[in-house]
Amino acid sequence: MATLLLTNIGQLTTVDAKGRVLEDAAVLIEDGLVAWIGNMAHAPAAGHEIDLGGRAVLPGWVDSHSHLIFGGDRAEEFVARMAGQSYAAGGIAVTTSATGQLSDKALADLVADRRREALAMGTTWMETKTGYGLALEEETRHSVLGKPLVDSLTFLGAHLVPAGWDADDYTDLVTRPMLDAVAAYVDFVDVFCERGAFTEEQSRRVLDAARNKGLATKVHGNQLGPGPGVKLAVEFGSHSVDHVNYLDEQDLQTLAGSWAGWDTGTRTGTAGTVATCLPACDLSTRQPLAPGRALLDAGVRIALASNCNPGTSYTSNMNFCVATAVLQMDLTLAEAIEAATYGGALALGVADQVGSIEIGKRADLHVLDAPVAAHLAYRPGMNLTHSVYRAGKAI
Repeated sequence: MATLLLTNIGQLTTVDAKGRVLEDAAVLIEDGLVAWIGNMAHAPAAGHEIDLGGRAVLPGWVDSHSHLIFGGDRAEEFVARMAGQSYAAGGIAVTTSATGQLSDKALADLVADRRREALAMGTTWMETKTGYGLALEEETRHSVLGKPLVDSLTFLGAHLVPAGWDADDYTDLVTRPMLDAVAAYVDFVDVFCERGAFTEEQSRRVLDAARNKGLATKVHGNQLGPGPGVKLAVEFGSHSVDHVNYLDEQDLQTLAGSWAGWDTGTRTGTAGTVATCLPACDLSTRQPLAPGRALLDAGVRIALASNCNPGTSYTSNMNFCVATAVLQMDLTLAEAIEAATYGGALALGVADQVGSIEIGKRADLHVLDAPVAAHLAYRPGMNLTHSVYRAGKAI
């Protein structure tokens, strides 16, 4: 049995149900899982020991929303938006064209590079989506090559209606041939329920088709204005509704109601629909930041994610997302860290495996080059990742 003891941890943020933060701590890892945590003075013996020099340790980030499968970039679009041009979903077509020109190897190499980049900054579990194919062959290709490169894969054929297509005809393509072709490779089905993308009726057809396939769902919703995204996500029992920039009181109550069967104190019961906030995207698109404080106060579980993509959030830096949530979204440090770890795990249905440092869970650890986790927001923009452990192995 391979054992590793990480000792001399200045501050260990567990993100367990009690929100424990341990001082002068140690973590014992056995065969890639957390086997013991506690004060280092009482640590058991191990086959190998590493002194972390008083550094802070927290769970690896769980990034539950990204779009890594793409070619090219949209820097010109970004510059135009910063000069006052409003964001619309149509820019996706630029990326679709660039992506389609890449070979399988070239595209897979880009995705792998982006995944490694995120891992080096502490993201030990990462979801990504298709959605820059928008054709049967391309969406299938992206699903096949994406599957082994990320931890969770989402089918987003319903990202945008391609030029020259009738919206209802394209929805038929997504819900029948496309879904049939990708179902064996994906964990979730998503739909961009938004003006300029898919209507409520079309989105409902996508979610219904996924449910009939036995696939879990997600919804891009309420990003560019008020809309039916939240309502649909809760109605279909979706794991998450993502963006959530424009919410009214009914949206908050609908989301809160989905958590009525969940016991926050014990983290047991029936999980509801997670509200995933994407602060880096909000800054890039100059949308109002998602109302994380109001969501938490209403009793909704939230996640923070990068939304890494070439058009609206070309970053996978979850440290930045956490700092932004603390500095501009009125979240406490503990709330922001939980949203970026356990909240993301809830949004992906893997909270029994990752998202907190607890005995029996995968040993995914993010070691900061700082004595306490508060430095994430106290020193925004600094590279504070000292080292990363994924399933007990140093990256």
